[in-house]
Amino acid sequence: MSAKRPVELNELLPQVMAGIEGLKATYGSWDQHPSLHADPDEVHAVLGELIERLDDNYPYFHPQYAGQMLKPPHPVATAAYLATMQLNPNNHSIDASRATTAMEHEVLDQLAAMFDYPSDFMGHLTWSGTTANLEALWISREIAPGKAIAHSADAHYTHSRMGEVLGIDTVGIPTDAIGRMELEELERELATGRIGVVVATLGTTGLGAVDPLADIIPLARRYGARIHVDTAYGGFFAIIADELDPETARHFRAVKDADSVVVDPHKHGLQPYGCGAVLFNDQSILRYYHHESPYTYFASTERHFGEIQLECSRAGASAAALWATLRVFPLTKEGLGGVVLPGYRAAQQWHSLISESDILQPYQRPEIDIITYLPRVRTMTELDRTSHAIFEMAADTARPQQTHLATYVVKPDQLRVRGIDLVEDAPTGRIMRSVLMKPEHEPLIPEMHYHVSMWSRRAYAATHDGAVPAESAEAPVG
Repeated sequence: MSAKRPVELNELLPQVMAGIEGLKATYGSWDQHPSLHADPDEVHAVLGELIERLDDNYPYFHPQYAGQMLKPPHPVATAAYLATMQLNPNNHSIDASRATTAMEHEVLDQLAAMFDYPSDFMGHLTWSGTTANLEALWISREIAPGKAIAHSADAHYTHSRMGEVLGIDTVGIPTDAIGRMELEELERELATGRIGVVVATLGTTGLGAVDPLADIIPLARRYGARIHVDTAYGGFFAIIADELDPETARHFRAVKDADSVVVDPHKHGLQPYGCGAVLFNDQSILRYYHHESPYTYFASTERHFGEIQLECSRAGASAAALWATLRVFPLTKEGLGGVVLPGYRAAQQWHSLISESDILQPYQRPEIDIITYLPRVRTMTELDRTSHAIFEMAADTARPQQTHLATYVVKPDQLRVRGIDLVEDAPTGRIMRSVLMKPEHEPLIPEMHYHVSMWSRRAYAATHDGAVPAESAEAPVG
């Protein structure tokens, strides 16, 4: 019988607090400087006000929140972060982070193995996927100065934004009927000779679409372009590739052949913000890191992370939190894969329910754990108005009954290519989008579908003078 059970942060805090205090005591006691003293009553009042102000949030921690990419870190990660934060190591140099530098190397080896990267890879943790992508694109600029970045039109806006920061042109490649980069359009751009790097996104943050990486790689190589993989959101689905659609799995397995890859443990890796990572498949790119410091590196002749990154100060607590989490939830199908897989199953289950609904219809089949859908309406204006009403109504009720969703802006041609033909009385309209990244979403899907269907009917009636769609007039709610 398994000894596993829910682990609460409160039961972990005494161990880590006492452990760190004991560690500090081995160096001898000292008195805190008076300038750091505070009135306990004032401190409690401030913290009480903090809790009150934090109530002005959506319940990101709850499975009824299926809006944006938000979930709480695991208590193991929080406890490890809190313990390490009391020492506050800086993983810029070994001198400032002896223990957590070693932990960072260990977790990087595990991340590289997850993507089947070679043992001589180069990489490090980052504050975010944005900075991780920035570094990969900077390397591409140094290798091919003056050349542009090609990315999916549905890729995260970070790539065009970082292109501006780096002074590089960016080219958005059109996508197909399931949100993947169009290979013919990509080849047309590659043939111009102006593309230095192709960014393939495995798990777009809007639709969860997976670009055809396995086909992009030989195409980009033919034209001398590098391949960078942005799988900041979707990277950990590599652990459960065997469970995914075979075509989707084929592209996750191709990451090993890309020049660089980004993944964010603060998404599916159960970590607090910010914890990203960038990996390069060889160390030849080290020649582009020109960095010296007259005071930073003195206690070790080993390579310091500060010598191989664009960032300077980074919290050693992030490395410690990820290290502890991966000891408890290793990067295996049974470990962290067991946390990721329920979200994928939840998306597939909800897609099936929506496909059979008379009030809702799918936008496209989910490839990972992001699902998009829309009310059955006739015009773009109706679509936008009804979707927004669903979004507001579902959240505007008593807390135990709230359902928190998100919306996604689409154009008529994007709907039409997916077989949804609406009257074009507006250039865009909002559809519904749900991120099912919490494993607790899976058992909640039937109830969530029931409530979203109910709110969809009410939203339709509210935006159509009390009417309901003709085909659903006699249908039961749900």
